[in-house]
Amino acid sequence: MSRSLQFGARVFIAITAVAAVICCVFAFAHWNSSDPIKLACYLIAVMLASSLKVSLPGIEGTLSVNFLFTLIGVLEMSLPETLLLGLVGTLTQFYWKPARQLRWIQLVFNLSQVTLCSAAAYMAYWIVAADVLHGVGPVALLAAAITHFGCNTVAMSLIISLTEEKPVAKVWSDSYLWSFPYYLVGAALAGLVDFLNRHIGWQSSLLVLPPIYLMYRSYRLYLEKLDNEKKHAEQVSKLHLRTIEALALAIEAKDQTTGEHLQRVRVYAIEVGKELGLNTDEIEALRAAAVLHDIGKLAVPEHIISKPGKLTPEEFEKMKIHPIVGAEILEQVDFPYPVVPIVRAHHEKWDGSGYPAGLKGDGIPIGARILAAVDCLDALASDRQYRKALPLDEAMAKVASEAGNSFDPRVVRVLQQRYIELEKMAHAEPLQAPPKLSTEIKVERGSAPAAGFAESAPAPTHPAAFSDPEQRIQRAREERESLLQLARSGARVHLEDLLSLLARRVEHLLPHDALAVYLPQGDVLVPAFVRGVNTPLFSSLRIPLGEGLSGWVAQNEKPILNGNPSVEPGYLNDSTKFSTLRSALAIPLGGSSNIAAVVALYRVTQDAFTADDLRAFVSLTDQLGTAIEEASRVPLSASAGA
Repeated sequence: MSRSLQFGARVFIAITAVAAVICCVFAFAHWNSSDPIKLACYLIAVMLASSLKVSLPGIEGTLSVNFLFTLIGVLEMSLPETLLLGLVGTLTQFYWKPARQLRWIQLVFNLSQVTLCSAAAYMAYWIVAADVLHGVGPVALLAAAITHFGCNTVAMSLIISLTEEKPVAKVWSDSYLWSFPYYLVGAALAGLVDFLNRHIGWQSSLLVLPPIYLMYRSYRLYLEKLDNEKKHAEQVSKLHLRTIEALALAIEAKDQTTGEHLQRVRVYAIEVGKELGLNTDEIEALRAAAVLHDIGKLAVPEHIISKPGKLTPEEFEKMKIHPIVGAEILEQVDFPYPVVPIVRAHHEKWDGSGYPAGLKGDGIPIGARILAAVDCLDALASDRQYRKALPLDEAMAKVASEAGNSFDPRVVRVLQQRYIELEKMAHAEPLQAPPKLSTEIKVERGSAPAAGFAESAPAPTHPAAFSDPEQRIQRAREERESLLQLARSGARVHLEDLLSLLARRVEHLLPHDALAVYLPQGDVLVPAFVRGVNTPLFSSLRIPLGEGLSGWVAQNEKPILNGNPSVEPGYLNDSTKFSTLRSALAIPLGGSSNIAAVVALYRVTQDAFTADDLRAFVSLTDQLGTAIEEASRVPLSASAGA
């Protein structure tokens, strides 16, 4: 029984105790015993039987076989004698080698309920015998056994439900229903004892002790089997948990920003699920799906996942496969609860405009509806490569605005009521750091792959085709040719001069508010030339390869159209700094073997650049990477211009 009792449990115990006291006062006020020696022997026998107790599965409680003597008392003795057998058996069960320290309120409740159960069984027997059968018989004994079983197990299930906050029906079915056949066996033994008493004498009752011990052993063996099955189920559950953790680690290896996101989504999703009344299997499925919903991103190219800007239509098509692939991966795990449907549908929308199947309304699994809203809320309230986090209140307002369109209104309603509380819960739960994977080590062994090495070749620095008016492209090519001719003229062109000339040509071709040219130095990009708005900020940057906007461009050798300038590492780390720039166009310039430079243009307006701008920019800078490499070898008096 729980250390702290709820008010309802205290009321139930008080009512039971009062009823038991009234029953005892009435019974013992009319005490009579036809054979005190027989009663004494039965009391000794019930104490011995009460020591043969077993622990009940799934709860804090024990069960002995002393109910058999209650049934014998119903057949052989008066009501007060029967109650005395039950009370003595209960006291013995409690104080003979207890497994744990007992509380007085537990003793009060158990004495009270055994008193009422014994009285109910006694009354059921004689009512059936007198009013239904008009004589004693097995049916009356069966009624007494069923009454005793029902009163005892229902009362115990109810108090456990009130104290441990478990469903009463589940407690009864899991912990007590299995004992019903043993009550029937006990009734049969009690009937046998009554038969022997009437034909041989009450001393023959001692012969029932060996069968009682056999019942006890049967209890123990059955419960040991249950315990083994429970341990096996726990092992399977732990195996699934380890599988979940391993798969989550695989996601973490793909995208290092997901750890805190996954924890917050899990906490939010589980609590919302409980609020909406999901059953145990649905909660467990939601718990797993909250961690694994992005497992399908393992099939999405790295540069798309880490791109710090808007996806192209082609990139988004690649991204949209991840719910399907994730579901296909998890189908191989064979979870005992419905994880796969949640993962497959977590990007579906309430109005049917989501993907991959276009499910609508209640046709979307409830777990997926919860996960979709929670995932969106946390994404909006978290830093991303392409934008800064929104305040939690603003993020919640955006999610609420999509109720009935993207999200289930019921889910959004729960989130609105509890999001502040859930955020505190998510932060209060310690974040478990995953084991460090060896993704950065260099493996020295292995001279060549089985198929041999391919010849290295410079990667293309721009997409194969764009659509733009030919006149603008032609102009860009002419500007590029003039720059290349200068670089090839044989003169020792300084890098600053070349980049300054490039900046002037870009200025005439593409409107912009700031320009920066970054050169790789080891594992970082450093600004070699900066002009325009926020020059001091850009000039101070040191951008690790793969990070931020320009670092992503350098590592993946792909351009970015209308990226967010604020994501450049170190750009806005100082709270006193403020950027008015809202969009960026950045392209890589390929050198003789590696990236020679990244050129980035910035504008103060949102989505300022077009695909035509990108094509013209690429046409202007094509083949300039090698020229920049050559110019960078010429000694400079300065490395940046205003």
